[in-house]
Parts: sequence; C-alpha cells; structure tokens
Amino acid sequence: MRRAAKWAAWALAVPATLLTLFLLAAWIGSAIPRNAGWTEPAVGIDIMVETNGVHTAIVMPLTSPQKDWRAEFPARDLSMPYRPYTHVSVSWGEREVFLNTPTWGDITLSTAVGALANGDGLLHVAHYIRPAPSPTLRVLRIAPDEYARLVTAIERVVPPLEGRAIHPGYFDHDVFYDAPGTYHLGNTCNQWTSDTLAAAGIRTGLWTPLAGGVMRWVPLPETRGHAEG
Repeated sequence: MRRAAKWAAWALAVPATLLTLFLLAAWIGSAIPRNAGWTEPAVGIDIMVETNGVHTAIVMPLTSPQKDWRAEFPARDLSMPYRPYTHVSVSWGEREVFLNTPTWGDITLSTAVGALANGDGLLHVAHYIRPAPSPTLRVLRIAPDEYARLVTAIERVVPPLEGRAIHPGYFDHDVFYDAPGTYHLGNTCNQWTSDTLAAAGIRTGLWTPLAGGVMRWVPLPETRGHAEG
C-alpha cells in the first residue's frame, strides 16, 4: 500500500512540476522584449491583436494602400460572402485542433498531445465589419513600412490560390486554409502571432506560447485613451 501511495504521489507530482516549470518559463520568456525600443507612431495604420483567452490573431484592414487582402482571402470562400467586410483576421495554428475543436470543451487529450508533439499548420481567416476595440480586441498603430513588413511575414504562410485546400470555418464569416509550418510546443499559434509582429519591428515578447504572453504587450483600450489624451 505504501509503495502504491508513493507511486501515486510521484504520478501526480511529476506532471504538476512540469506544468509549473512550463508556466514559469512562459511567463519569463514572454516578459523578455523583442524590438524593445519600439513605440507607436502618431500617424500610421491601425491593426488589432485579438484573443479568446487561449488563441491570438492579427486583424488588419481588408484593403489599404499597402495591401489588398481580397485577392488572397476572397469573400467567395465564405458561406456569407456578400457582407460589407472591412477587416480580416489572420492566425496560424494546428490543423487537428483548429478543425476538430470548435469550442475548447471539444478538445481531447490525444488531440492536444498530438498537436504539441508535431502538428500540421493551418491558417484561420475571419472577415469582420468595422470591429470595435475591446479588452479582447486591442488596437496597435504601426508605421506604413512596419505594416509592409507585417504583410510580408503573413504572406509567407498564405497558400497559393491554385490548388488551395479550403475547410469550412466555425461561423459564416470565417474559413480555414492548409498552410506551411509545423506546430509544436516551441512553435504555437501564439508564438506565430508574436513572431509575425516581431518581424514587422513591433515590440513583443520573446517566447509566447500562451495568449497572455502576446496580449501583455498590447495596451488595453482605456490605457491607449489615457496615453493619447
């Protein structure tokens, strides 16, 4: 009995210790800035960083002088293509998690373990109409040349139109596309967001496997209001 209790204690202690170490490493890694000297310009292009608490995405104007995303992400791929969309949300993640977990209650242990070990990439694209800033949808103003670099970084994971595999989204305004890249613990969906922002020269965390590590660098709407007012 004592030996069984000892093994049971170890079985509980080891995962708890590993989880604690992971969370600590994620907190430290996300606190180390890249592009530490970056500041928002007075005039520029407003993008957004959104989160559902677990996953993050980059929201951009659907059209601008720098980029027209309608060619890469045509509205005809949506089940409701005729709305007056103004913005596009782009994120990268793991194929099985994206396609088989419309809510986080649907995720299974096997899906999660498979994703963290070695998962295929998938692009999630949602179309919005005049999205309003909120604590989960935060504005970042960036310079035109930074936006051009952001576009270039995102284009690297956009599949070509010819032969593109399209998967239905969760709603009538979003869709999934097969995309390059391998998902694992060191390259999560949130790491993709921060890597993409960093490639544009924007200040963000070094290692951000969790959504909070990305969002800690994006000011809340009320904070922006005080800073700009």
